[in-house]
Amino acid sequence: MKPKVSIIMGSMSDWKVMEKAANQLNDLEIPFEVNALSAHRTPEEVEKFAKSASERDIKVIIAAAGMAAHLPGVIASMTSVPVIGVPINASLDGLDALLAIVQMPPGIPVATVGIDAAQNAALLAVQMMATGDKELYEKLQVFKAQLKEKIVKANEALKEVKFQYKV
Repeated sequence: MKPKVSIIMGSMSDWKVMEKAANQLNDLEIPFEVNALSAHRTPEEVEKFAKSASERDIKVIIAAAGMAAHLPGVIASMTSVPVIGVPINASLDGLDALLAIVQMPPGIPVATVGIDAAQNAALLAVQMMATGDKELYEKLQVFKAQLKEKIVKANEALKEVKFQYKV
């Protein structure tokens, strides 16, 4: 089994957030890999990874970073494989990371999800891949139907909640 998605984070402290992406990919049966790489501490390894991603048939890269949050942009500057940035709430409520990831120069796009939104990053990666994969598209349809069912069940449960003035 070869990975289709690569989850990259600057350090193990990001794993508590990025594990949500791994869980979502695993639930949808998408092969993935996970690596710690730092734009500042291991720049040579980041370059080697980014430049080899396409050759290794990686379809989407999910890169997490906090604070200065250079990792997603640095990776995107070295590959044409789509990069999804996950801003990590490491300081300033994650706003610094969000702005660092979303404000890329022309020609170096990084798709960006919300702060700590690793599950959405995984789902966006799957949606990108599903544009050319009917079986994967069907998995997404099932997933979204399950989301709807959770809300239907929530409303049924809320009918049972009693308050004096609840109508």
